[in-house]
Amino acid sequence: MDRRETAALLAYIGRLDPRTIRTDQGEARDQLAQWHELLGDVPMATTHGWDARVAARQHIRVSPYQILPADVARPWQSYRRDRLGRHTDPTPSVDPDDQAAWTAELVGTRRAVASGAAQPAQYRAITSGRIDPRLEARLREVGSCIPASARAALAPYRPARAAREAAIAQGQPDALAVRCDWCHAQIGEPCRRRRIGPDGGARGNAPRATPHPGRLDLAATQQAQAPQQVQQPAMA
Repeated sequence: MDRRETAALLAYIGRLDPRTIRTDQGEARDQLAQWHELLGDVPMATTHGWDARVAARQHIRVSPYQILPADVARPWQSYRRDRLGRHTDPTPSVDPDDQAAWTAELVGTRRAVASGAAQPAQYRAITSGRIDPRLEARLREVGSCIPASARAALAPYRPARAAREAAIAQGQPDALAVRCDWCHAQIGEPCRRRRIGPDGGARGNAPRATPHPGRLDLAATQQAQAPQQVQQPAMA
């Protein structure tokens, strides 16, 4: 707060506790200089719950001792710690390769939260909150969070995913978008080799790099029916 706000705070405190009033002009000037020096980095009020007058009134109401600048500064520090403790850093919207801009946005967000200018971003915002429009636009521009070079390097270690991505890129149906009736693989899971022993029991359940033919046929049928299914809600 600036000197005018500090003077307003002292005037407010003087109305609640006359012991803080200084009638001598020199003493009043020294008192104002002392409080401004100690509370210069404490805001008078923020848009999210902090008010120095509330902190002062609370102290005067519950404490028999005369208020000091520390009795306003301590609640402010507790307010900052509480907000930063409930804050989880959201993903910056800048290019992650630009380390300076990435760090600057993180620091700026933390300062805004600590100063009361912004609300803390909590974990539930990851699932229920709205994506930052700037980050959403950048993801549409990039197309994928995994670079093409990294995706190509991972292909030998993820044969099922690589085959799926290659099929989708060629315009073929996405087999993993449907459930396999042969191996009972769920949606999103690769098909598995089911080797049956002479006694009828399963002898193997290793994942396949390619889906079963029946699953491909089912995915193709679903892809052919998709335009009709999309149009029905629009017509209704």
